[in-house]
Amino acid sequence: MGSKFEGTKFEKEGLSFDDVLLIPAESDVLPNEVDTSTRLTRNIRLNIPICSAAMDTVTESRLAIALAREGGIGIIHRNCPLEYQVSEVDKVKRSESGMITNPITLPPTATVAEALELMRKYKISGIPITESGKPGSKLLGIITNRDVRFLDRTDQPVSEVMTKERLITAREGVTLEEAKRILHMNRIEKLPVVDENFNLKGLITIKDIDKLMKYPNACKDEKGRLRVGAAIGASANLEEVAALVEAGVDVLVIDTAHGHSKRVIKATEKIKAAFSDVDLIVGNVATAEATRALIEAGADAVKVGVGPGSICTTRVVAGVGVPQITAIYECAEEADKYDVPIIADGGIRYSGDIVKAIAAG
Repeated sequence: MGSKFEGTKFEKEGLSFDDVLLIPAESDVLPNEVDTSTRLTRNIRLNIPICSAAMDTVTESRLAIALAREGGIGIIHRNCPLEYQVSEVDKVKRSESGMITNPITLPPTATVAEALELMRKYKISGIPITESGKPGSKLLGIITNRDVRFLDRTDQPVSEVMTKERLITAREGVTLEEAKRILHMNRIEKLPVVDENFNLKGLITIKDIDKLMKYPNACKDEKGRLRVGAAIGASANLEEVAALVEAGVDVLVIDTAHGHSKRVIKATEKIKAAFSDVDLIVGNVATAEATRALIEAGADAVKVGVGPGSICTTRVVAGVGVPQITAIYECAEEADKYDVPIIADGGIRYSGDIVKAIAAG
């Protein structure tokens, strides 16, 4: 009978960020020529290789907006009611756009108080008023801060105070350059876009045009909206996921301490089967075998790191983990066979650790 100590119980050396340095070499690349863009998932690219943690003390809409403007992406945490998480995703998606295709609107019977509440919630200064109160119906006017600045009563309907005479609009297909010229010529900040029947099809704002110029590297979707992700648990039901997808989330993240488990794999298969057009990041893992299992289950990216973070207790409490440089290298080597990206999650204390993580994987 063989000994239980036969073989290689301690079979490899593990390396963390503090154990390695990159050897300098000759370079003919200037700093302003460096391309820092990378793939987050199979289908989503970032202009900087930074993704914020889905933690309640780290990522809500404010950070997600700021990070996406610089070219990265934020993942809204799940330590909150679903309605709140959906609202945070919605705030990011509505924060700016080339043309807002689903603008906030109100019916003419809505009160000024309702308009002011929406302006406060979404940090906007004007709301189109349509016949049905929804985009796609006939445009009746627009209410802005200037219309309500000196009002004494907020219980009156918006139809009594909105701008409806000489309403400046643009037709569908207007370019941003044309829109910019119309906004400038008429000294206005908001330009409703309408079809031939005067139905509201979108909204272009001077603020969004300014942001396009101020943040040229912003990470945006095909509609010109900032990208954002949302964390979900392995036990999330499809109704919860559907609510986030309806809000416009760009990527979902199954966020667990141990991603190489039957429950996580089953959840990955279920969610990808139901929402195949939404990219799914799954984690966390620290081995090649786990990476392979998640990719074969349908993951569009794999999050790597079991307990390397400065405040993470997984290694201390459970006694498990792989030093992060080794984990990144082995998981990236396996993921490369499937052309799927990985994400180094945790243990980043200094800017140089980002460079080491990129070099390792």
